[in-house]
Amino acid sequence: MPAERLTEVPQPRAGEIERAYAYCRETTRRHAKSFYFSAWFLPPEKRRAIYAVYALCRHIDDEVDEACVNDEAQARAAVERWRVELEKVYRGEMPDAPVLLAWRDMLAHYPIAPELLLELMRGVLMDTYQNRYADWAELRVYCYRVASVVGLMSSEIFGYERRETLRYAEALGLAMQLTNILRDVGEDLRMNRVYLPQDEMRRFGVTEETLQRGCVTEEFRELMRFEIARARELYTEAELGIPLLHKDARFTVLLAARLYARILEEIERADFQVFTRRAHLSFGQKLSALLHIWNAARQL
Repeated sequence: MPAERLTEVPQPRAGEIERAYAYCRETTRRHAKSFYFSAWFLPPEKRRAIYAVYALCRHIDDEVDEACVNDEAQARAAVERWRVELEKVYRGEMPDAPVLLAWRDMLAHYPIAPELLLELMRGVLMDTYQNRYADWAELRVYCYRVASVVGLMSSEIFGYERRETLRYAEALGLAMQLTNILRDVGEDLRMNRVYLPQDEMRRFGVTEETLQRGCVTEEFRELMRFEIARARELYTEAELGIPLLHKDARFTVLLAARLYARILEEIERADFQVFTRRAHLSFGQKLSALLHIWNAARQL
């Protein structure tokens, strides 16, 4: 895909654009409640652009996941269709899909490089051929592709002045994806996916047989404590970059980071039972955290 930013392109009717963004907003609301909640505190233009980013990433990921049920070739064909359609969008052509129409409009305001989307596609395709990860270095590549690149795209919308800001966006993506992995151990296992690094499972004496039985052993608890500590280190690193963002986005990013990090507390509170339940925050818990995080954001 060509990398140049769109400047002057023919626009569809305003009503079509608004419906496209509404579709992206609804997609985000259904599938990413904490992300949706946090985005409400962005200025309207940035908020709808963030919805467009999430919705497109979600569509690509979901279509590949659905295709994976059948075969790898279907998944690759699905990604290729998205790549072709996005190439047209970056050329300024008018798409049919609402998510692509919103993306096309968003590109007129925010310079999101197409290479980031290609990297995301490489990441979602990894699920078609890799379901075990030897170590953290290998898993980190996967987390970067499916999550950090979303943070890098979002940073173009949040706004920043210094390139080093992107290093912290990358760390936040790693932290959030690792949180997903720890929350979804049981769900992933049912799809024959084990994202926990194999060398660390061996170090703590956790076998796949243990996982398959859904046993919360002391060895499993120690492994989870180790992984949670890694995730928290990444969240701490990521927060160093929030003051480098434009001021009108800092609260949203801090809120998203702090709320997502609290999922780790819920995992601990459930004694690491991630086989039969999915840790999450209630709407009330999110509301109760608002004032404290708002005060913290004001100090940035």
